[in-house]
Amino acid sequence: MSHAATSALCRSIKLQCELYPSRQIAICLDPYCGLGFALWCLCSVYSGHQSVLVPPLELESNVSLWLSAVSQYKARVTFCSYSVMEMCTKGLGAQTGVLRMKGVNLSCVRTCMVVAEERPRIALTQSFSKLFKDLGLPARAVSTTFGCRVNVAICLQGTAGPDPTTVYVDMRALRHDRVRLVERGSPHSLPLTESGKILPGVKVIIAHTETKGPLGDSHLGEIWVSSPHNATGYYTVYGEEALHADHFSARLSFGDTQTIWARTGYLGFLRRTELTDASGERHDALYVVGSLDETLELRGMRYHPIDIETSVVRAHRSIAECAVFTWTNLLVVVVELDGLEQDALDLVALVTNVVLEEHHLVVGVVVIVDPGVIPINSRGEKQRMHLRDGFLADQLDPIYVAYNM
Repeated sequence: MSHAATSALCRSIKLQCELYPSRQIAICLDPYCGLGFALWCLCSVYSGHQSVLVPPLELESNVSLWLSAVSQYKARVTFCSYSVMEMCTKGLGAQTGVLRMKGVNLSCVRTCMVVAEERPRIALTQSFSKLFKDLGLPARAVSTTFGCRVNVAICLQGTAGPDPTTVYVDMRALRHDRVRLVERGSPHSLPLTESGKILPGVKVIIAHTETKGPLGDSHLGEIWVSSPHNATGYYTVYGEEALHADHFSARLSFGDTQTIWARTGYLGFLRRTELTDASGERHDALYVVGSLDETLELRGMRYHPIDIETSVVRAHRSIAECAVFTWTNLLVVVVELDGLEQDALDLVALVTNVVLEEHHLVVGVVVIVDPGVIPINSRGEKQRMHLRDGFLADQLDPIYVAYNM
């Protein structure tokens, strides 16, 4: 990123989050890359506000450190990752009374943003909100952000503007790249929450993954972004210049063919809402569905790993985590067993049945492994391609493997 792009990024975040010099924000993110790096090292220099920095590693020895810091400094804005949110939800579930006695009060928080490169995890954010409501956390405070390699900050909720909206879409239509809104509780309905508000100066369009033409709001397509703070390329050891041009300098095949867009590599859709933003304009809500690289092409349809994984995790209480990928047109399900090893055999039938019933897919391989085998990055996101590489290299050291060829 150039100096001008970095300044534009800091300006957009300052405007969206109203980061005045008198403001204090609490950041519990790794500072190594992406938005975490920008928030740790750049934004407070640009905006003049005070940042309270809480390294996520410190939470391993003191889980309440982040929330205590937010309370102590009366931070109106705070950023965290899904792994931090999960740690707090699991580690502090029974301690809200103790924290209240210690004077931890979260009523000061206006915006608590989860920094992510994935579909918002509604169940986790809702359970976090519900759990810490007792400490004064406002119900509408928790939201998600969206950014990726080509642009680290596309959406942020900010302190002003309407609450994030949730829609329910038909999962079967989604497999055919169609977006059909349904009522809550309908068969095959899937809840999706918008990933914060699109930042000032950022334009987003949904494009067809192959024809590169613009799509309407009833179609699922790749999210393309045009903004002053787009990145201009990757540092790569391979020198794939064609990939650079395709990712960072894409143009639509028809319509607005002059604007230069960056391809995010994520599938989603835009929906014009009835709500208005601070400028009085009706705002477009961006819904992220999943990474294009990780989607599973099976039986001529597109499946998103998180939907299958959610079904599998619900199948049995001893399933701690799950990840899926494809191998030679076979669906591979890797399950972390948090229980007795003799339960491993029972899980195979449960996993194959639930995937068949809910997704009409035949599981090719079930791999039962110990907890912690599925690689997860510092933001708490699964590294499915790394897991696939480990499976192909026979490095997973499984408890049990079942092949259904």
